[in-house]
Amino acid sequence: MMPGGLTEAKPATPEIQEIANEVKPQLEEKTNETYEEFEVVEYKTQVVAGTNYYLKVRVGHNNYIHLKIFEALPQQHQPLTLTGYQTDKSRDDELTGF
Repeated sequence: MMPGGLTEAKPATPEIQEIANEVKPQLEEKTNETYEEFEVVEYKTQVVAGTNYYLKVRVGHNNYIHLKIFEALPQQHQPLTLTGYQTDKSRDDELTGF
């Protein structure tokens, strides 16, 4: 994979769901909402000076949010950071870099 490029979309894994769960409080604070449903359905990654994760998260019946999460390199000992999000998405909306 080329550094800086996005991978193909992949089905969510338990590890990816854990990443989403870790930043969920950051999202709820930014959107001023509480999400009862919070299930990652797919994701893409981007290698930078660390890793950007782009996640498609189901937060309701046909209501999705796209998250951008930054994971610093291990030696930097930084927590996961929600660096962006897009609301009002559907199941069919493609995950893109933002």
